[in-house]
Amino acid sequence: MTSVLMIKTAALGDVLRTTSLLPGLAERYPGLELTWVTAHGARALVENHPLVSRVETVDPADPGEVEALTRRLAGTRWERVISLDDEEPLCRLASALDAAQLSGAHLDDQGARAYTSDVAPWFDMGLLSVHGKQAADALKVANERSHPEIFASMLGVRVGRPELALPAQAVEQAQAFADAHDLKGKGPVIGLNTGAGGRWRTKELPVARTIEVARSLAQHERGHVTFLTLGGLAEEERNAALVAGLRAVEPALRVVDGGTQNSLEVFAGRVSLCDLLLVSDSLALHVAVARGVPVVTYFAPTSAAEIELYGRGEKVVSSSPDYCSYRTDADNSSITPERVSAAVLRVLAAERAASRE
Repeated sequence: MTSVLMIKTAALGDVLRTTSLLPGLAERYPGLELTWVTAHGARALVENHPLVSRVETVDPADPGEVEALTRRLAGTRWERVISLDDEEPLCRLASALDAAQLSGAHLDDQGARAYTSDVAPWFDMGLLSVHGKQAADALKVANERSHPEIFASMLGVRVGRPELALPAQAVEQAQAFADAHDLKGKGPVIGLNTGAGGRWRTKELPVARTIEVARSLAQHERGHVTFLTLGGLAEEERNAALVAGLRAVEPALRVVDGGTQNSLEVFAGRVSLCDLLLVSDSLALHVAVARGVPVVTYFAPTSAAEIELYGRGEKVVSSSPDYCSYRTDADNSSITPERVSAAVLRVLAAERAASRE
């Protein structure tokens, strides 16, 4: 048995995409017994993974929880601690443990946050960068490697792919939803998760543009297509407007509301029903990739290079000067319905061709 600790609590999409490291870690450490420390709300993203032996959850902002977790983990001699969050309480946790090797964020001898040299390719581009924010931002823009490629090279493992295993109940619920809404046998099911929560407004594809994309696709597919709207609580009002707008513009269009108050497992099950997901750079993108669902996704304020689609989709990238600026108001006007529709049709065609082989 080889004990390895992964500390990765936020954000949800980052937690999920970090599971791409697990196959490589299992190869590097025979008899791997991996414990994953994550946020309470992220437990469902890792607890069913076949290579995760144990999950510990913590609220980094709760000193009592961090202290109790440190005590629970302190009795183990860890072959490796991989610390991928830079919050001070989690850095302190990583520094307090007995580890043969520590990779990632920790507290240095002066009690300041720091990171080990092996993870510099990632942390150099972040808020903790030893080069300062301006240099970190420049490195982020210049980067051409995907998240799984960067992380695999840092930790000395092969590049893997993320995986989200669902409990049987979630799979059964998804099938029941598909049956109730007659999703199969009526052309492709195209998921629409084009919102992006409250902070990154221009990560979104506006409702009007989303409707234009759907109209174009429906015309191309001669009406033999179903649109499934998806999102979280922050998209409730937006998705209601999207459903209403789609039905008003094309009364005969098949539109199914996937809801916005689902658990992570139910949400992932509904994403899995899609033949393709049109999606912003959000948790839903990472869920689709981890579940093997083809995607078309788009980027304005954030980096397209970091996202690996594993040959199952396309990225539509802003051509505006402030692309990848991480500004919340970055210009996304170049992400037009025409570009998005064309990408969706190419991916659908490629998937159909692959299914005939």
